[in-house]
Amino acid sequence: MGDFLSSTDPGLRLQSLGGLIAFCAIAWALSEDRRRFPWRMALGACAFQAVVAGFLLYTPGARDALAYLNVVVEALQKATNAGGSFVFGYLGGGPTPFDVSDDSALFILGFQGLPLVIFISALAALLWHAGVLRVIVGAFAATLERAFGVGGAVALSTAANVLMGPTEAPLLIRAYLSKISRSEFFVVMTGGLATVAGTVMVLYSIILGPVTPSALGHVIVASIISAASAILMARIMVPPERDETPTDAAAGDDLKYGGAMDAFMTGVTEGLKLYLNIVACLIAFVAMAALINICLSALGDIAGAPMTLQRMFGWIFAPLVWLAGVPASEAAAAGALMGEKTALNELIAYVSLARTPDGVFSPRTELIMIYSLCGFASFGSLGIVVGGLTAIAPERRQDVLELGPRSLVSSTLATLMSGSIIGLIWVG
Repeated sequence: MGDFLSSTDPGLRLQSLGGLIAFCAIAWALSEDRRRFPWRMALGACAFQAVVAGFLLYTPGARDALAYLNVVVEALQKATNAGGSFVFGYLGGGPTPFDVSDDSALFILGFQGLPLVIFISALAALLWHAGVLRVIVGAFAATLERAFGVGGAVALSTAANVLMGPTEAPLLIRAYLSKISRSEFFVVMTGGLATVAGTVMVLYSIILGPVTPSALGHVIVASIISAASAILMARIMVPPERDETPTDAAAGDDLKYGGAMDAFMTGVTEGLKLYLNIVACLIAFVAMAALINICLSALGDIAGAPMTLQRMFGWIFAPLVWLAGVPASEAAAAGALMGEKTALNELIAYVSLARTPDGVFSPRTELIMIYSLCGFASFGSLGIVVGGLTAIAPERRQDVLELGPRSLVSSTLATLMSGSIIGLIWVG
């Protein structure tokens, strides 16, 4: 216990603890009914996150298992490069027909990193059809249902979000989307934006490799514990009615395949759509950010440096990341990453984190930011969620439009809460 307390500045640990309280307080201030606050759920969610994260990160067997995931990442990367090099040649990771002085310059995100999304999507669909992912999601859903008292429908969708996207997970409860309450619907939306899909976890771990060697394990843990904070934040901001009965559900009613080949090819098709969407968003959002920065440069230097979109968001989010446990000296740079994630997307923010020069962030701050950035809570993803849910459940269109902006706030608070948990239990 002494090592635990001495492994980091006690003041920073208390800062993270204060952040947990502050984020709940912010959600309460934005609540539709401030007369009600789920105290037991708040304490339970914090305990659940701390216990799960502590077990997975600091128990030797679990920690070794997460570290072993690096082997899985390498295998998936090599397998994808085999397909990519067959199609794209040296651009996809194959041997070059010329001498190369800098191997790092050969890595092209669109040809070597992003194709992982296609292969992982196909593999995930195959594993769902085989029942592997169905068992994992079902077990986690049962845990959430018992731990937080939510209905089976909400627990299933939230659990599925740990491995699936914010528009794919609700398909598991499509038959129940017209029946669940407004409060439950908000949990579904928040859960979708507060976590990341399994199709991009490996991609993020490759990008974050320079930051931490156990990146995939951290991304998985972040998505798991953020599911709990998503339920809490959603319940605080949109409390259930006093006489509301949780909606039960059966697993996977609306996600079935005709066979293994159908599952694989459906996954390939969906992965290609996601790949193209990511490429298009990266081009458009990075270009838009660059255009805004060009326009802002006309203002000249402010406080000794050019005005940029990143600096503006850094000022806005700096207090929030400070609450999560980031030291004041690093808060502006960390806040800029949160702003980049919210305005653009988490992939761009992770790339920026990986490219941050040495010495800007301490290892503790880097870990807090990995967890705080791990979610689809961005304006672009919100548009995807709104479009997807209105297509899946057109009868809930009004709820989707009303709750959409609030879900962006609740999911951002949820990921920041996960960052606070890591700041609280971090032992170096």
